[in-house]
Amino acid sequence: MDRDRLARFGWALGLLALLLAPWLGIYPIFVMKALCFAIFACAFNLLLGYTGLLSFGHAAYFAAAAYSTGWLVRSAGWSPEMGIVAGTLIAAAVGLVVGLIAIRRQGIYFAMVTLALAQMVYFVFLQAPFTGGEDGLQGVPRGTLFGVLPLADDRVMYYVVLAVFVAVFAAIIRIVHSPFGQVLKAIRENEPRAVSLGYAVDRYKLLAFVLSTAIAGLAGALKTLVLGFATLSDAHWSLSGEVVLMTLLGGMGTFAGPVIGAFTIIGLQNFLADRVGSWVTVIIGAIFVACVVAFRRGFVGEALAWMQRRKLERAAAGG
Repeated sequence: MDRDRLARFGWALGLLALLLAPWLGIYPIFVMKALCFAIFACAFNLLLGYTGLLSFGHAAYFAAAAYSTGWLVRSAGWSPEMGIVAGTLIAAAVGLVVGLIAIRRQGIYFAMVTLALAQMVYFVFLQAPFTGGEDGLQGVPRGTLFGVLPLADDRVMYYVVLAVFVAVFAAIIRIVHSPFGQVLKAIRENEPRAVSLGYAVDRYKLLAFVLSTAIAGLAGALKTLVLGFATLSDAHWSLSGEVVLMTLLGGMGTFAGPVIGAFTIIGLQNFLADRVGSWVTVIIGAIFVACVVAFRRGFVGEALAWMQRRKLERAAAGG
């Protein structure tokens, strides 16, 4: 079985497992949370894996949408679909402002600028009266989607989140395989050469940054509806670190890698939280170190590299 057929088979099998998950006794809230963070990780991977831009402040856009959607649905009485759209647009707007400031920087300077601006956003959420400060924004109702689907039902909410995840996943694949995506990969591989070919590199990077922040915002908006709250942990720098870990653990620059990384990290957090308490962060940190040392390409990246080596070995043996 060739690589493309194996990938399609794996995606179909994964989708089938997700479709059946609520009927197999798996706690739907856990899977919904994992799917939200999988969307978040896919958004970050679009920026890092396919554009080569390392942001240390992606939690800011996740939180911007989480708080915005939560307040609009709970306090302003907006419908859940309008709250999600508004939260996503607000995250994109924040991303545009940050991008205009940071995008001309490169390497560690870009990363530090995004981190600094994200910390400013964190303190805004800490001090703003509508966010609830350290208590967070609690009691966000799920409402009724399009006036028809009762999201209070966990299974209905689950399939809505799953549908959004599949749509985002397919959209990212389309973006990466489009001419725009090919330019992003060219910028990642050799930015001076992309400039020499006449591409407006800063515009491409800014658009990629805003797309990534919008998708991250969509994940934050969904997470608020799923769990019913938004807290300062959504904006904390540690969440920006976690999404980096999810992407690297699963496989940067691959489609399935961030999804697998997100499910792994969220699964470990849920499994270990009651058993080791605060030590869960130490364990996840150790996993990150092990990943960097032993699995530099991540789970999916190492698997693809192994398949490529096997293919070359068979071709050499056949030759």
